[in-house]
Amino acid sequence: MQFKTYPLPGGGELDVYLRTPAPAMPNALRRPLVLVVPGGGYEHVSAREADPVALQFAAAGYHAAVLTYSVGEGARNYQPLRQLSAALALLREHAEAWGVLPEQIAVCGFSAGGHLALSGAVLDLPGGEAAAQQRPNAVLLAYPVVTAGEHAHRGSFVRLAGSEDPADHQKFTLEDKITPDTPPVFVWHTMEDATVPVENTLLLLAALRKNRVPCEVHLFEKGVHGTSISTAEVDAASVHRAHWVQLAVEWLNDTFDFHLE
Repeated sequence: MQFKTYPLPGGGELDVYLRTPAPAMPNALRRPLVLVVPGGGYEHVSAREADPVALQFAAAGYHAAVLTYSVGEGARNYQPLRQLSAALALLREHAEAWGVLPEQIAVCGFSAGGHLALSGAVLDLPGGEAAAQQRPNAVLLAYPVVTAGEHAHRGSFVRLAGSEDPADHQKFTLEDKITPDTPPVFVWHTMEDATVPVENTLLLLAALRKNRVPCEVHLFEKGVHGTSISTAEVDAASVHRAHWVQLAVEWLNDTFDFHLE
């Protein structure tokens, strides 16, 4: 496996985990890639939603990458979304050399990182930037921040908007920005999540259904917010909830028609 790190505008960073091509494995000389976007409420970037997740997808045969994006005051003025778009552009720019299938790049976002991942699929950068904006081909979401309404994780929207006024947060709400052109979505959540209520996922599901966007949703009864891959490594062991990783891999395999067997 090869590991590369690249700087992104505004202090962001992209870590890339490339499976080494081998002529003995002709079906995997070129592979899809999963870009992991950790959470942290746009206040920090969660370590347990970074490398541990990327390595799960690498083990499943995918190239993987992790996005470190601007947080705190740096999250204003669409800076995280710019960094996500720049990361996607970089991956596609080097796709041939790295053995990446450029039209099979998924983003996998957690919590506020889920908001950023979905924003990359449905939210436009301002002005002329939107014309050059890069979009993912599929979206994987774990307990995502979606709505700026009643069930909002308010701190995320305060940091994005740079304002406490809920009216300023509406341009970053996502459930009303789903269209038939939204790429396929896989999402999971827990019913016990008290930080980002499950209603965020339910609102998203309703919007996806309304617009006939291919989607798959899994709701687990148990689990607090932020359980990542639900193993002892991330201090949230649950054999049952950890099944989401395999479910996501299987769904993405089918979505991208990527099968190594």
